[in-house]
Amino acid sequence: MDGDSFTSVSEYLYGKVLETEEIEVFLNALAHMAVHELSTEPERMLCGITLVRRKRAGTVASSSPEAQELDEIQYDLRNGPCLTAARNHVVVQVPDLHVDDRWPGYAEQVLSHGIRSILAVPFELGDGDAAALNLYSTLPSAFGPQEIQTAQDYAARASGALALAVKLAKHREQAADLLEALKTRTTIDLAVGIIMGQNRCSPEDAFGILRSASNSRNIKLRDVAAGVIGSTGTQTHSTHFET
Repeated sequence: MDGDSFTSVSEYLYGKVLETEEIEVFLNALAHMAVHELSTEPERMLCGITLVRRKRAGTVASSSPEAQELDEIQYDLRNGPCLTAARNHVVVQVPDLHVDDRWPGYAEQVLSHGIRSILAVPFELGDGDAAALNLYSTLPSAFGPQEIQTAQDYAARASGALALAVKLAKHREQAADLLEALKTRTTIDLAVGIIMGQNRCSPEDAFGILRSASNSRNIKLRDVAAGVIGSTGTQTHSTHFET
């Protein structure tokens, strides 16, 4: 891959970051771009991407349904080349699955799909997050030194856009969490006010009644509060916090 191709890849991926709001959409674009840039005729490889984030469930993307099936094998087993590459931040090469025994149970399942060799390359993300590019081929020894270097170069160029996509996803998630917290606080405050009026008690006592009901029924405090509000026909004012 020449410098101009790398530049076009970077520009395309940064453009995708700006035009998409879901991290999954960006990852799928990244997987499809990898297949386009790294495949050689007549062999067209399959590609999967795994993103492992702190305090969030892992996110996966694939270039095709076939690639997704292959990815799901290692996710079900909770181990495999891509997960190893992401977790340990190392390049993982599998020249021939017929003679590789690093992941018990994994090779047999992948071989049944006609795959013979695999290459997994980590991305550079930082901030406690990890991701890796997983390339599958039906040919044994499909990934030699040149293919490995090309895949590493691609991952290095794509890492900046991926890191930005992850950072933006975090900001959106934090905003959503804050919005939910504000809605919860509004619901609880309204319920406390209703209980105060019904029982002629202080805010502290009203909140205690609400919390006691939550604990005794094993129901979330907000759900109990919503029930109190619903019983009076009062509407919560969540629109104050909508974006």
